[in-house]
Amino acid sequence: MDESGALPEPVWLVAANVVAWRRCGAGGRELRPGTKSFKGGAKVYVARVYWGPGGDRVTVIGRARHTSRWIAIDTATRHLYGFRPKLVHTPRALERLTEAGHPHGFGAEFAATASAALEAYARQYRAEIAPFSPHPDRCLCHACLTGESAEAGQVA
Repeated sequence: MDESGALPEPVWLVAANVVAWRRCGAGGRELRPGTKSFKGGAKVYVARVYWGPGGDRVTVIGRARHTSRWIAIDTATRHLYGFRPKLVHTPRALERLTEAGHPHGFGAEFAATASAALEAYARQYRAEIAPFSPHPDRCLCHACLTGESAEAGQVA
């Protein structure tokens, strides 16, 4: 709410979820839950995309892992999945969006186009993490849980 008590206007953003487990470390053999800032499965809103280097980094807004406060941070696209356009009404998310310097969000059509492109980039970047390293038995990484590794022709 602003000083007059009116709710901010809803805006179109790209919503996504944080991967439950991500591969990291030497050869991608280590698994970590979620990210340092967000729990696995947390819903975040993409506020800005850095298209220059190929969409590998995005600014997201979501509830922090430990404090549940709304935060805005830059994160790797590969740590997110399920990109979709979403009309955001949440006042705290809209406040954080304004504080991050992007109060207008995306248009509905651009959000739909960007969500498809970001999903493709995220899959590509997840596949590039240790491409020649086999996944351990009963691997919990996002690619194995969703079947992306089989689609990409990786050893599962």
